[in-house]
Amino acid sequence: MVFNTDGMYNAEFFDYIFRGHFENIELKREDMRFLMIFEQYLRAFGRKCPSYLPDDKVEIMEQVCAVEEVSKNIYGDVLSRVCVEYKWVGTGLFARPDLYNAKIEVENIQKADAVRTTMDMILDPNAMGNSVDLMHQAKGLKNDMLQIFKINSCNSPGVRRFEENLKLFALNKPSIRMEGSSKYAAMKKSGGPTGSQDYSKLIDDLVANQSKTWSFNRYTPGSISAVSILSKDSEGRPKSVKANYSYSGFGSSSKGWVQIDFNNGLPKCIYFFDFPTNCKTPNSSIVASYAQGDYGR
Repeated sequence: MVFNTDGMYNAEFFDYIFRGHFENIELKREDMRFLMIFEQYLRAFGRKCPSYLPDDKVEIMEQVCAVEEVSKNIYGDVLSRVCVEYKWVGTGLFARPDLYNAKIEVENIQKADAVRTTMDMILDPNAMGNSVDLMHQAKGLKNDMLQIFKINSCNSPGVRRFEENLKLFALNKPSIRMEGSSKYAAMKKSGGPTGSQDYSKLIDDLVANQSKTWSFNRYTPGSISAVSILSKDSEGRPKSVKANYSYSGFGSSSKGWVQIDFNNGLPKCIYFFDFPTNCKTPNSSIVASYAQGDYGR
């Protein structure tokens, strides 16, 4: 039984769900990001695999604005638009009823905790960086959903197992576990490689992958320069690495810097110059390749 996640932005999360290794998952079911993943997976299956849905399939619904309150100045210019009433409409996409009901349960949990979530966002000192990161995650998830049914068959046993465990995670129930360890859990336990590594290539791959989720700027591939190891651990592996890179934005070319922090010898957080305190998660497939020695000199 196989569920291919290689190269995906959320590869590690998908693999843990598929294997039923919920203990390794850092996300909680009430997290906004989990609901985003669940919602987009259901839509992707409904779009790419409609013939594999059961006869009792249900339509995926979404809220749209029904009544808008518009404020204007004395010259008739629109100052603001605020939706004051919403309605549910069908998307034209369908889902398995058990999966859709599980998604609704997660939505209800989030709605019940909406006030606390809003306050946390308001009081977050890094609110702007996190909001931009959420947009990056949404774009990365979109790319995943374009790939997932290209590298996995709609009716494969792996997809069915993934869906069952996705539902169980949403319902806070025990998983259907597979034997053996995920390569992502194994690499975190063994740690990163020792010896000489091609950090310029590693940083280039990580930044190029991360740049796929950027909203405005465009990374210049192969532009990594001035690589410096800021600190090392007791085994001589980097704890923090910094480098410069080039990017284009708004019609001109510019320079920026990126810093990558490591944990147990593996890339853990990517920080970019424009949001220097906002930790972005490295692509887990690239980190796995690094752990396996693919960047050794």
